[in-house]
Amino acid sequence: MQEIDIELENKAIAQEYKELLRISYQTLTPEDKKLIRKAFDVAMDAHKDQRRRSGEAYFFHPIAVAKIVAEEIGLGATAIAAALLHDVVEDTPITVQDIEKMFNPKVAQLVEGLTKISKVQKEMNVSMQAENFRKMLLTLNDDVRVILIKIADRLHNMQTLDTMEDYKQVKIASETLYIYAPLAHRLGLYKIKNKLEDLGLKYTEPALYNDIVSKIKETKEEQDAYIKDISDILKSALDVEKLDYIIKGRPKSIYSIYRKMKAQGCGFDEVYDKFALRIVYKSTTHEEKFLAWKIYSIVTDHYRPSPSRLRDWISSPKTTGYEALHITVMGPKGRWVEIQIRSERMDEIAEKGYAAHYKYKQGATEESGLDVWLNLLKEALESSETNAVDFVEDFKMNLYSKEIFVFTPKGEIKSLPKGATSLDFAFSIHSEVGIRTRGTRVNGKLVPLNHELKSGDQIEVITSQYQKPTINWLDYVTTSRAKNKIKNVLNENTKKIAEEGKEVLTRKLKHLKITLSESVVNELVNFFKLKTSLDLFYRVGVGAIENQQLKDYATQKSNTFINFFKSKIKRSASTVNEDLHKQVISSNYDMLVFGADQDKLDYKLSTCCNPIPGDEVFGFITINEGIKVHKKDCPNAISLQSNYAYRIIMAKWIDSSQQEFKAILHITGMDTIGLTNKLTKVISDNMNVNIQSISLSGDAGIFNGQIAVIVQNNVILKKLIDNIKKIDGVEKVTREYNN
Repeated sequence: MQEIDIELENKAIAQEYKELLRISYQTLTPEDKKLIRKAFDVAMDAHKDQRRRSGEAYFFHPIAVAKIVAEEIGLGATAIAAALLHDVVEDTPITVQDIEKMFNPKVAQLVEGLTKISKVQKEMNVSMQAENFRKMLLTLNDDVRVILIKIADRLHNMQTLDTMEDYKQVKIASETLYIYAPLAHRLGLYKIKNKLEDLGLKYTEPALYNDIVSKIKETKEEQDAYIKDISDILKSALDVEKLDYIIKGRPKSIYSIYRKMKAQGCGFDEVYDKFALRIVYKSTTHEEKFLAWKIYSIVTDHYRPSPSRLRDWISSPKTTGYEALHITVMGPKGRWVEIQIRSERMDEIAEKGYAAHYKYKQGATEESGLDVWLNLLKEALESSETNAVDFVEDFKMNLYSKEIFVFTPKGEIKSLPKGATSLDFAFSIHSEVGIRTRGTRVNGKLVPLNHELKSGDQIEVITSQYQKPTINWLDYVTTSRAKNKIKNVLNENTKKIAEEGKEVLTRKLKHLKITLSESVVNELVNFFKLKTSLDLFYRVGVGAIENQQLKDYATQKSNTFINFFKSKIKRSASTVNEDLHKQVISSNYDMLVFGADQDKLDYKLSTCCNPIPGDEVFGFITINEGIKVHKKDCPNAISLQSNYAYRIIMAKWIDSSQQEFKAILHITGMDTIGLTNKLTKVISDNMNVNIQSISLSGDAGIFNGQIAVIVQNNVILKKLIDNIKKIDGVEKVTREYNN
């Protein structure tokens, strides 16, 4: 029986190989095919005895990754070979040197980069995931294809996550939403980004995901008919102009619908642009822009556009290389529809990013095409001194940010993240210009350094050779590049002043008959409530610590026994207060249990999401504050589960029928007579609900209300919200979460 299975498996593997060559986006030469065949044979032999959790041959995984690399990312033979071999060094006796001998240095370099990412040392009290991402991002300096293959690897892992244990599914999915989806976005791989986000949501919030999927299915027929109505009208108009085009209708991704529901605090039915139409036209390079605006005018002849929602990424492409016109128009039945207009070239760049770029450049090779991409991403990696979590958060912030387009005094266009300031602009010109910035003019007017720029602004930077950055500058900038440059300059200055400060401190202490030693430095750091010895020496260097303060330290030092005794009394008193605080918390909320054994442990409810009984929660082991309990859909959950998976502990409510909790509800709607009476009646009619406070305010026919209620659990709260929504005039009811 097993013989037949293996035979069938080998046939399936041979079929996959043919498929791999067939779907390759690049044109493969005979040498390319030989390289891929050799990589295929070596990897197949190396993995022949390995099986995945599902029981299938492990080798199906490298083939699947190679297929994503070939078709969806569109890389060439070198990357396809590296994708086939990406797990060989980690999982089998074959070394990087062996690969270099069998293939070539490029393939070996890519495999080595992928192996480096996989090997993470297990250290304590460090976020391994953030450290891992930092290492991964730094491999961009070697070859951006390492990241692209890693994204393909992650996509296939997400597609086959079903066989994993629940906690691993959540960890891997959180990690995907935390870094891989934003990276795919930044690299212009929008199709892969959507797949990663949807799969991430499937495992981090399965109930919500399944709800959106079933609602999309329910409304599919109606949506298809609606899209057909619009398409038919546009087709007849476009055909008159003899344009060569196709119209694709597509629902928005599940994750983007979820994000809108969260941001707008609304249900599925209230998200107004759940689908988009894409018009993809054939064109010569010369006519590309002209035809895009021609199609725009045909669309707007039939449907009224929303003026505030025109996005022109043809005149100013995104830094990812994305080009398109996006217009949101009012379709039939009063529903907004997004229409995207792209040429075939623009469409390919949107799907494959980097690979399509060099395909359209005359005489460009895969190797030379890499330079453009490396330069796009290297800036965020300039400083490796920061802590790994800050580094990744900073990098992500720059990945996610929307773009603005501004001009230099000579009229050159520059792209900056939304929220960038005039000082950010100075650093984007050159770090030396940034460091010497004395002032900035925007559109001819002198503005502060922290002035937030808008698209279309023209900025002039005034420099002075005597100008130096101050610590306040860190508050004036938002981009990683500017922050890192300012920190580097400040650190250099601080170190110089600190060296001088150390000499001054040694002399001053000598007068007080104290020799500067490591223990004395530690005592002084504690005495002045500082963090490090560098802070101490720097403050002495700039004269912030005066002679009298040092004399006070000397007096205290000679009286250490009494001080030690006092501090013990103080410390024990504060410990008693902490213990009392813990007892109050745990006696009020004693039905939350942790781990597989359902242990009762001390904990605090996190203020960022205010969990109440009935909410799905998890525990997070902090360094200083014990266990903090978060809701599973807390805004910080993805970051915590991804970065600190080893500090997550399972938690659940086992019985909440006897306890009471406070929930604050925000209500909006149309101001009607007797609304307060109706509200109070509905609340008092609900069993086990008490009103703590109620406040309503009306303005021009609209009312806003806030009600604080005491409830026993989440089920009662949900029922109450449903009943309030039924009141005539009430538009929306949301529960307050502290961010």
